[in-house]
Amino acid sequence: MNASQSINYKRIAEAIGYIQSNFKSQPSLEQIAEQVHLSPFHFQRMFSDWAGVSPKKFMQYLSVEYAKQLLQGKEATLFDTAQETGLSGTGRLHDLFVKIEGMTPGEFKNGGENLHINYSFAESPFGEIIVASTGKGICHLAFFADQTEGEALMKARFPNAKYNQLVDEIQQEALFIFHHDWSKLNQIKLHLHGTPFQLKVWEALLKIPQGNLTTYGSIATEIDKPKASRAIGTAIGSNPVAFLIPCHRVIQSTGKLGGYMWGNTRKSAIIGWEAAQLNGEE
Repeated sequence: MNASQSINYKRIAEAIGYIQSNFKSQPSLEQIAEQVHLSPFHFQRMFSDWAGVSPKKFMQYLSVEYAKQLLQGKEATLFDTAQETGLSGTGRLHDLFVKIEGMTPGEFKNGGENLHINYSFAESPFGEIIVASTGKGICHLAFFADQTEGEALMKARFPNAKYNQLVDEIQQEALFIFHHDWSKLNQIKLHLHGTPFQLKVWEALLKIPQGNLTTYGSIATEIDKPKASRAIGTAIGSNPVAFLIPCHRVIQSTGKLGGYMWGNTRKSAIIGWEAAQLNGEE
């Protein structure tokens, strides 16, 4: 991400934060633009280029009432209809194509000393990311503010693995998802270490169609653990693969966002962006 793109992304993030905090008062285009020190004309164009919709429309997607409508309209049949979503003639890849392969004890033993991991840095609509892969699939994807810190956090997961800064085919196929050209994707695979409970929760997250939301309680019901909402929240919070495992699609039953490992402003941005794509407003 060059200096100009970085500045623009920070402006978009700041604007989303402002909209998120003030959507109840429905701030005008002029008010939002003033917060990021741009003219209304330039801000409208920049925001629409990023989100695919106007700031006013995006504000509706961030509304708690909109979130409640999604929950009321989709939650009852969310998992029943997941397999149908995106699998018609559109050529788009549905998240269920993402498959999890759990790491064996031997692969994770002694800090992953048997693992060979390639990693690279890339841009996304929501900021810079670090993505890492083994020969079996993506093992880590995270947003970061500083490359050095992002690399250190990745290596803390597998301190004894052998690392190579290299963009491989597995990473490229996964990153296509950020660019809407999903027809080029093969079936994405994830190679993850987690407890059986965590893996089950992450697999449930993959069944949430793009542009839809669900609640912690619904995930608990889906995996037959109706009283485990708190433990499920912990498992969601430990998700090692941002966006591909869509933990951002889980919110509180009240319609409020809840937490997000990579920041609530980014969570709002992703939810709003996906809502725009779902409604064909690209």
